Amino acid sequence: MATRRSEDTVLEAKKSRTKPPSMFKVMLLNDDYTPMDFVVLVLQKIFLLSRERATQVMLKVHREGMGVCGIYPKDVAATKVEQVRSYAKQHQHPLQCVMEEN
Repeated sequence: MATRRSEDTVLEAKKSRTKPPSMFKVMLLNDDYTPMDFVVLVLQKIFLLSRERATQVMLKVHREGMGVCGIYPKDVAATKVEQVRSYAKQHQHPLQCVMEEN
């Protein structure tokens, strides 16, 4: 005997919402040895800030002890932190960069 399949069955896609990735602030920390011009260069080169915006962030770091360079997903933030540390070390500056969850 032939088995009859029901073609009346309708499958509906289950809607699921994925939550956006956690975002992390990348911050530079002030020190007494890294030249201000070098900090501006780092902000322009690694964070792609304009010279004016980089100068504003550098002054915030200088006056308040730290400044936010940008907010990124975790893997991008970790990469930026490592790029800053490596570039500063390569140029023999003690500039520190950290990240924290936003």
